[in-house]
Amino acid sequence: MSTIAIFHYQVGRTDGVSLEIEKWRRVLEEMGHTVHLCAGDLGAEQGTLIPEMYHHRPDAERLNYNTFVALRDYPDDAAYRAALYRLSAAVERQIRAFVEREGIDLLIPQNIWSVAANPAVGIALARVMHTLHLPALAHNHDFYWERTGGLALTCATAIELADKYLPPRDPLARHVVINSLAQRELWERKGLSSAVVPNVFDFAGAGWEPDEYNRDFRARIGLRENDLFILQATRIVARKGIELAVDFVRALNAPRRRAILHQRGLYDGRPFDDDSRIVLVLAGYARDDLSGYTARLREKIHRAGVEARFVADLIGERRGRAGEKVYSLWDSYVYADFVTYPSLWEGWGNQFLEAIRARLPLLLFEYPVYRADIGPKGFRVVSLGGETVGRDDLGLVQVAPEVIERAADEAVELLTDRERRREVVEHNFALGRRYYSLESLRDYLAPLLA
Repeated sequence: MSTIAIFHYQVGRTDGVSLEIEKWRRVLEEMGHTVHLCAGDLGAEQGTLIPEMYHHRPDAERLNYNTFVALRDYPDDAAYRAALYRLSAAVERQIRAFVEREGIDLLIPQNIWSVAANPAVGIALARVMHTLHLPALAHNHDFYWERTGGLALTCATAIELADKYLPPRDPLARHVVINSLAQRELWERKGLSSAVVPNVFDFAGAGWEPDEYNRDFRARIGLRENDLFILQATRIVARKGIELAVDFVRALNAPRRRAILHQRGLYDGRPFDDDSRIVLVLAGYARDDLSGYTARLREKIHRAGVEARFVADLIGERRGRAGEKVYSLWDSYVYADFVTYPSLWEGWGNQFLEAIRARLPLLLFEYPVYRADIGPKGFRVVSLGGETVGRDDLGLVQVAPEVIERAADEAVELLTDRERRREVVEHNFALGRRYYSLESLRDYLAPLLA
């Protein structure tokens, strides 16, 4: 059995990589390995803290921007290079000390050699691998060339960084990607082979249910019993396409559809009356929004007259009472009636699996990986298709109006027809358990660790 170190910029959060790290750790420990976490921000987790690894430090954000957007904050390549390697050296010393202290014999970098949000960490970890001659299994969720805001390797050092370290071509390093599109792209761009290990979820444990701790959740976020709770559980960043969820909720709230909801009542026996609201609840944080997207989204919500709640300050990776009572992300699913997941691009799609696990119907924009790897399994979703039709004056994406209208009509059926809803969510749950369970993750990892 191995003593394994998992490295990321942050752990113990509700972002997709942090959530996937927890699943890998659980399965690896069940296989008999010892697992240590090492990150720049530990959240609520236990592990080794190296603050210089955090990707939201000012120096890391500056390096990120000047590597992939524009050489803005340094007078020339030499100054940028000096800053990059100065931070890298500080990280390398601390990683090496941690690895030697804990007797680590396998490194698992999470996104560090692919998205490079803190570019210096990629250099540091590659050097530790090479110097100590340690094998690595790189879990690459997103690559730098997949950035939706455009990409420009800004200078000779940035080009060298990408070529040498993102990811490294080293016989000590094996690579895992989370979808077939990334697998093909990694081979075409870098000549590196990789294994596909999709994101997974625990489909075997107890379901998320109301209990004494979360019983006040709806009231805490300002919802009444007969309101419809539409959950958007992702982080708030532009590629999540949350503006499409706003369009959907506005269409759902149209007088014609409200009349149907009123006439039929809701799937669980609750009445829908004149005072019932349809509320979009945004549970994810906006800390990674560096483009002003959140402000534009709020303006769209205001213009659309949509009821919305931003509740990230009440949501953590797990429950806690450090000051104000905090709920887990899973508590939000307990009381949701419907999930929106209109992401324009995802490396895989954690929130898709969460909705399936929670036995909730969902609205989905058919992002490329969904179309290539997930949709063909036969999941049943309310689809927004896979094509946008431009942007509005706020710079927010749009799909054809008839697509939104059709989606809202389908959603009304799933919100009012108990049997149809049950059939859809149970079908999806069975497929999720078959293809994307923790048991399947063990089957993927066993040969990679042999």
